[in-house]
Amino acid sequence: MTMSSNALCFGDEFSASGIPCLVHIEGHGLTITFPPDHDGGESRSESVSFSALTVSAGGLDHDQLVLTWTGLAGQRTLYLKNPDVIRVFRQAAPDHLTMPLEHAAAQVRQVRQRHRAVWTIVGAILVTLVLGLWFGSDGLVELAVNRIPVEWENKLGESAYRDFLIHQDVVKEGPAVDAVTEMVRRLAKPIPDNPYTFNITVVKSDVVNAFALPGGYIVVFTGLMKKAENAEEVAGVLAHELNHVLQRHGLERIVKQLGFVAVVSIVLGNPPGLGGVMKQLGVELMTLKFGRAQETEADVTGLQLLYQAKINPEGMITFFQRLAEKDEGRVEWFSTHPMSSGRAERLKIELAAMPKPTLEPFSFEWAKIRTSLGPSTSSSP
Repeated sequence: MTMSSNALCFGDEFSASGIPCLVHIEGHGLTITFPPDHDGGESRSESVSFSALTVSAGGLDHDQLVLTWTGLAGQRTLYLKNPDVIRVFRQAAPDHLTMPLEHAAAQVRQVRQRHRAVWTIVGAILVTLVLGLWFGSDGLVELAVNRIPVEWENKLGESAYRDFLIHQDVVKEGPAVDAVTEMVRRLAKPIPDNPYTFNITVVKSDVVNAFALPGGYIVVFTGLMKKAENAEEVAGVLAHELNHVLQRHGLERIVKQLGFVAVVSIVLGNPPGLGGVMKQLGVELMTLKFGRAQETEADVTGLQLLYQAKINPEGMITFFQRLAEKDEGRVEWFSTHPMSSGRAERLKIELAAMPKPTLEPFSFEWAKIRTSLGPSTSSSP
């Protein structure tokens, strides 16, 4: 019959690796039972009183209670690792062992603290390496963005939006405002489960520009409206901008700009704590440069949105293509939305693959809208 063991005993008569044994805690001390020898003899036991014991902490991780004594067979050393046995020993030990036991417990705590510190450092290094690789592949950024609530995104966009408009000449009412409002309403209607309420503002400036902030705050400059030959061209720009919002491209760029610590904070569930940091970006939100993949996504999804809204998608292509050809990339809008003939060609291919669209005209005449904006000036935002 195999004897179960709960301790390991070392002595002169045992091998260097020690011998498993079974320890019982009793009123006088310990009773230690050793297994039968290889000749098939019976198990044997020996007792040792508490008064003969010396107590310390030991073992590879210093998480074992080490009992040492000298008996008839010479010096013995017993390693107790079983927590239940150690607890019973501490409860039964007499007063003269209290100090040694407390000292051993302190040693265990110190070693465990050192181990935790080491593993924390090792873990931090591994996390930094893994997340660094992930961050480089945009995986961590995407995870962080997904953890940011839309409500918090709205507050961020609204704050930057209002700060920007303080210094602008805003067109508060009139044909131009009514026209872009109708465009955005048409574009937003077919969006399923849209979490955003789009707010659009027309700013008086000859700069050919438009942008959308996180949360759905959109600014259109009158210079862009004057440049467009028809309403469909402006709607094409707006469709592109709306999809930067819907795809949360602005948040992705912000998270990248904030850096590794901020990203990890968001992933770990503390996006509100970053509000002050992100607010410091201020007007920089209006000049965030989107990556090639983000621009392509906004182009393609914008084209699809125009199609669904029954607005002629060709307007998006002709406007971008005309600006790229005539202005040779010097137009303000291209500072944050780099244009190329290649992108226009990509949109042509996408449109050719779509069924013939069903189109609905706008309620206004574009020529009258452009006339209401007045002649071009040299003002800039």
